[in-house]
Amino acid sequence: MGNLFGKKKATRVTEQDRAVLQLKQQRDKLKQYQKKITLQMEKERQLAKQLLKDGKKEKALLLLKKKRYQDQLLDKTENQISNLERMVQDIEFAQIEMKVIEGLKVGNDCLKKMHEVLSIEEVEKIMDETHDAIEYQKQIDEMLAGSLTQEDEEAVLAELEAITQGEADLELPEVPEEELPEVPEQEPVREKVKKKPEREMLAV
Repeated sequence: MGNLFGKKKATRVTEQDRAVLQLKQQRDKLKQYQKKITLQMEKERQLAKQLLKDGKKEKALLLLKKKRYQDQLLDKTENQISNLERMVQDIEFAQIEMKVIEGLKVGNDCLKKMHEVLSIEEVEKIMDETHDAIEYQKQIDEMLAGSLTQEDEEAVLAELEAITQGEADLELPEVPEEELPEVPEQEPVREKVKKKPEREMLAV
């Protein structure tokens, strides 16, 4: 069964990355050395105090001279650390600049392809057509505005007001509140008309 998420793409390590790594390792070693010397100097300073109390002034003086020499070593170490850190920053900033330049290059290539698709002549043609369409619409508006008198304008506004008012006044008929009569379940029986006898009719 293969890897469901696929193989992880290996990150390419450049020469600049290796250089930065080595510089940082050297910086860290110098910091460790600096810390070690600082602790040792503090111990020797305390020892010099004890020697002075014990009356061993020469040994105490020798330790203080050694401490002074170590102070100078610490200053050199600090300068070396600063130089290494500055170099690391310069390399990292140069890498950023390279990425920016690569991005600009890609952007320029993209713009060139877009310019090939849309030439200056075609852009000018589109702009001219747009301008002509705007001018044509402007002429129509001016013609319509010039063909109507003040009286026509007032009539149009009055008609618009009437239409608006008519839509506002339009209401549905009211539903009667009275109940309708009930429909009988059986049809009413019609009364039969009695016919007169034939004799009576003849007698008349």
